[in-house]
Amino acid sequence: MATLADVARRAGVSPATASRVINGSSKPVAEELRDRVLRAVADLRYVPNAHAQLLARPQRSVVGVVVHDVSDPYFAEVTRGLQRVATERGRLLIICNSYRDPVRELEYVELLRAQQVAAIVLAGSGYHDAEFTGRLNEKLAAYEATGGRVAVIGRHDHFGDAVMPANATGGELIGRELLRLGHREIGVVAGPRVLTTITDRLTGLRRALAGAGLTLPEERIRYADFDRDGGARATADLLAAHPDLTAIVALNDSMAVGALALLRSRGVRVPEEVSVVGFDDMPIAADVTPALTTVRLPLVELGVRAMSLALDPAGGGPRVETLPAGFVSRDSTGPAPQSGPTGWERR
Repeated sequence: MATLADVARRAGVSPATASRVINGSSKPVAEELRDRVLRAVADLRYVPNAHAQLLARPQRSVVGVVVHDVSDPYFAEVTRGLQRVATERGRLLIICNSYRDPVRELEYVELLRAQQVAAIVLAGSGYHDAEFTGRLNEKLAAYEATGGRVAVIGRHDHFGDAVMPANATGGELIGRELLRLGHREIGVVAGPRVLTTITDRLTGLRRALAGAGLTLPEERIRYADFDRDGGARATADLLAAHPDLTAIVALNDSMAVGALALLRSRGVRVPEEVSVVGFDDMPIAADVTPALTTVRLPLVELGVRAMSLALDPAGGGPRVETLPAGFVSRDSTGPAPQSGPTGWERR
C-alpha cells in the first residue's frame, strides 16, 4: 500500500507539500506542484488517512445528529432534510439513535464533542426533566465554547439555535375541526408523558375545546409508546373505559395507524362510528385505509432549517424559527353520530 512518502517521491515534492495538497490544507501550493501530487496519488492509488485530513483541514467536516429513532418515519423525514444540507455543504453526517433514553443522549453528545464534529443537531422532543436538561445544556455550552455549533429541533429551554414545529397550533387545529363536525366525546392516544412534544400538542387541543366550553379529562388520555403497537394498545384500553367516544386523536401518525388497525379488527366503522385523527402527516398517512386525517408538519424542512442554522455563521444570540402546521382532512374523520355510538361497544 502506497504511503505519503511514496507520493512525495513520485511527485518530486516534499512530504509536507504532498500532505497540504492531499489533506486540503489552507496553506497555498503552486498549481504545477498540486497537479503533480494529484497525478502521483492517482498513479499510486494512494488512500489518505482520515484522521490526518481532519487535523489538517481549516474546518471540521463532520456533523453529529442525535435523533430518538431514525427508523421512525417522523425522524426519517427530518433526517432527509438534515442530510440534504449537510451534503450540499460537503459535510459527513453521523446519526446517533438515543431511543428516547436521556442518559444515552448525554453520552452521544460527549462522544461527538470528543470527535470534534463541526456541529451537533438534536432532533426530537425534549423531556420534562430539569436535572437532565441542566446537564445537557452544560455539555452543549462546553462544546460550543470549543468552536462547535448547536441546533435543536422541537425542544424548549435548550442551549443553541432552535427550529420549532407548531405543535400547539396543530393540536388546536384538530380540536376546532372535531368540534365543527359535532364531536364532544373525544379521547386521546398520546405518546410518553415525559416528552414536551406531547404536552404541547395536548395544550393546543385543550385550548380549542376550552373555547367551546369543554374540557379534556385526564381519564380520557392514554399514554403509550410512540409507535403503531402503542397506539393499538392505548386505543383498546381507552375504548374499554370509555365506549361512548366518537373521536380518537392520536398524537402521531404511527399511533393513529395502530388505532385504525384496532378498530378494524373489531369491526368498528371509521369514520361512521368513530373518527380518527393523527399528527405529522407522514408519507403513510395518505395510503392507509381509510386515508388518515392529520396535522401536517414540514418534516423535511425542519431538518433543512436546523442544519442550515448549525452550519451558517453564528448569530448574536440563540435564533429560534417556528415552522407552521396545517390541517389535512382525509377520509378518517366525519360528522359525529347523531345519537351516539351505534352499538359497536358491544362487539
